[in-house]
Amino acid sequence: MAAVDPKAARLMTAATLVAVGVALTLVTIKAVAWMMTGSVAMLSSLADSTLDCLASLVNLLAVRHAVQPADADHRFGHGKAEPLAGLVQAAVVTGSAGFLLSEVLNRFRDPQIPQAELVGVVVMVISIALTLGLVQFQKYVVRRTGSVAVGADSLHYTGDVLMNLSVIVALGLGKWLGLAWIDPLFGLGIALILLKGAWEIGRDSFNMLMDREFPDEDRARIIALATDHPQVIGAHDLRTRSSGLHDFIQVHLEVDGSLPLRKAHAIADQVERSICAAFPKAEVIIHLDPDGIREPRLDDQIRGS
Repeated sequence: MAAVDPKAARLMTAATLVAVGVALTLVTIKAVAWMMTGSVAMLSSLADSTLDCLASLVNLLAVRHAVQPADADHRFGHGKAEPLAGLVQAAVVTGSAGFLLSEVLNRFRDPQIPQAELVGVVVMVISIALTLGLVQFQKYVVRRTGSVAVGADSLHYTGDVLMNLSVIVALGLGKWLGLAWIDPLFGLGIALILLKGAWEIGRDSFNMLMDREFPDEDRARIIALATDHPQVIGAHDLRTRSSGLHDFIQVHLEVDGSLPLRKAHAIADQVERSICAAFPKAEVIIHLDPDGIREPRLDDQIRGS
């Protein structure tokens, strides 16, 4: 199995620790700013940062577990810890979005113009600066490790930058134009963004837990690599799945049944190296079938279902 090297594990852990530190800082300063402004947009941003902190803590635990090597009880590794953490994050984000929507409805019924807008703007500028720094570090870690969890966290914090910019706009327009409905309107937009993010996180995590197949283009590429070998007559029953940082690929190859076992084994090794070069995170398992032997096939069962 492709294992995470110690340097990659340290980088991934460092990225999650930095994310937790940034989120805690933002929660503190946004809580103070919300108490001073009374802004629903600021409250929604505070709630989002609180969720960021919880999600980053869950991410930290998941990454620490996911990078552990396979053991006697978990021979496929511990990669499923990442999608499990993703489902938890999706549930928490959905609950927070529901809370924000209720606050938005209350503020539409009882509109108020936010106060101390300068404090809110300053807090948002600080938030944007800290979050941009975090995102850059996370992107560096993703480039070095290919971590799915850190990559998802980076996308989430990138969305936070946009949300913080929207809070600045809401505070400014609400004060300068005297339009009390702008603040809850932006809060509504942020709640919808949270719901969209929760859906995407939950969907991707569920697909990984349910061993969803690779995209069609990747599956076609695997078959092409397998059949590119001159002594491979055909390939069938391709199965693919992901588990955290690792991918698993299983495929049956059809070869000349008169080949010696050592020769057939050498062909399988060559095909395996070819697939692994294209999918470096994958563990590849190849089963050899003599050409012309008819047997029950998964491909036939799927087509017939």
